[in-house]
Amino acid sequence: MMLNKKPIEFTGFSPETLEFLRNLERNNHKAWLDAHKQDYQQYLLAPLQGLAGALGETMLAIDPWVEVTPNRTISRIYRDTRFAKDKSPYKTTMWITFKRPNKDWKDAPAYFFELAPHSYRYGMGFYSASKATLDRLRAAIDHTPEEFLKAIAFYPKQQVFVVEGEKYKKLLDKSNPQNIQEWYQRKNLYLVCNREADERLFSKELFEDLRTGFHLLAPFYHYLWQVK
Repeated sequence: MMLNKKPIEFTGFSPETLEFLRNLERNNHKAWLDAHKQDYQQYLLAPLQGLAGALGETMLAIDPWVEVTPNRTISRIYRDTRFAKDKSPYKTTMWITFKRPNKDWKDAPAYFFELAPHSYRYGMGFYSASKATLDRLRAAIDHTPEEFLKAIAFYPKQQVFVVEGEKYKKLLDKSNPQNIQEWYQRKNLYLVCNREADERLFSKELFEDLRTGFHLLAPFYHYLWQVK
């Protein structure tokens, strides 16, 4: 995919971004959003587009097959309420997702950045992996544990990302060492950096954090694609 040759500058979100999301939490109805469309465009959508666009080159260096077009990577603010318990019409958490165009995208690894009214997070993993996908991962670990350990060799050397995802309560394989159990027991799996809203969110340093962090996760990202 070709990118615009002109570099896209991202200078950070603003306090008004979070103020908009917090106000939307309290006023989650069409009349309020219609009256604040300009705020949505200026304080939320525009910086999300800037961040997604700025990360495009980084993401294509990691995976040339990933979708990087901002309008296709940024979540829509409109909530699909057809099957949801929450019938409020608008999302108060927005995200950017970098993934390959794929029908079974829930079972494929993807990178993400997520912005909430009081916090943000970013990382890589599965959105909602099926049992079959995680069973394939466990089978790969059982077959060649050395390849798995090589793919996660970066993990104990850093303090940015943690492993998350619901776990089985019962040990699936008691013979595994602790450094493998943390991954092996997952019903879903992703690596994430969780942060409360801080000064980095409001500066271009956020782009650097994501760029560096996403490259750090690349060996495990490619391993998950190999397993898939």
